[in-house]
Amino acid sequence: MELNTGFAGTPLRSRRTIVNWRDIMNYAAAVGDNNPVYFDDTRENGIIAPPMFCVALTWPVSERLGEHLESESFPKEVISTQVHYTEHIQIHRLVKPEDRLTISGKIAGIQPHRAGTHVIVRFDATDDHGAPVFTEHLGGLMRGVRCTGDATAQENVPEIPRHQADIGAMDWVQPLDIDPLMPYIYDGCTDIYFPIHTSIQFARSVGLPNIILQGTATLALAVREITNAFAGCDPTRIRTIACRFTDMVEPGTRISVKAKPSTENTGADSICFVVINENENKAIRDGQIALEK
Repeated sequence: MELNTGFAGTPLRSRRTIVNWRDIMNYAAAVGDNNPVYFDDTRENGIIAPPMFCVALTWPVSERLGEHLESESFPKEVISTQVHYTEHIQIHRLVKPEDRLTISGKIAGIQPHRAGTHVIVRFDATDDHGAPVFTEHLGGLMRGVRCTGDATAQENVPEIPRHQADIGAMDWVQPLDIDPLMPYIYDGCTDIYFPIHTSIQFARSVGLPNIILQGTATLALAVREITNAFAGCDPTRIRTIACRFTDMVEPGTRISVKAKPSTENTGADSICFVVINENENKAIRDGQIALEK
């Protein structure tokens, strides 16, 4: 199979959604984040959503990407080869209950990769006044798909800088035990569904030894810990979240989030981080979280 860079820019059909307070609370509960700002609806301004909640809002589109592509000629068979490879989220403001959001999107980039083709989908969420709420660039690696065309194509795709520092220099470490039930809880509370996370039979049919934790769940755990440790438990300070997914996390194992403040790429208010799995491999690498002062 192959994918031509000429498909960069292909728009997606928009989706409208109304945010429910239960969905916000369920997402926070799914990742064990008991910050009162997600649960205490007696607060003066009500509750807000966790920064990673936006992935639950774009999932209904990315799950059925082929149905949302406004192109008759796009080779939709390549979509079944993709694995989640990169994530970049820019937060303009955190989502809140009763938000009426329009999620529009397009294929923002198509790039060759040594393992296939890297396709970046951009999602823009705006409220009913047209104001931006978040922008997500979700990168899927189409394994074994040859990238063809004149040149790498992309439209303002944000860079995810490679870490320059050795992870050994990250002296802040938070070990976390992954509950064996977490993939099922995350699946049920977020509606982010794919059977490699909940069906042992399906996971083994595609060559995995067992079910694996959702990548966005692993990232949400890291964001939770970094918010508490470096942002004073204030998620409204988070402006960008970015990383690469490079290995698996199995339920029932222990992971470690390693982090440090960094001035390498995004300034003094940036935290670089990695997530190490039980095999001492980087399940998440090149992690960056930018904080507002």
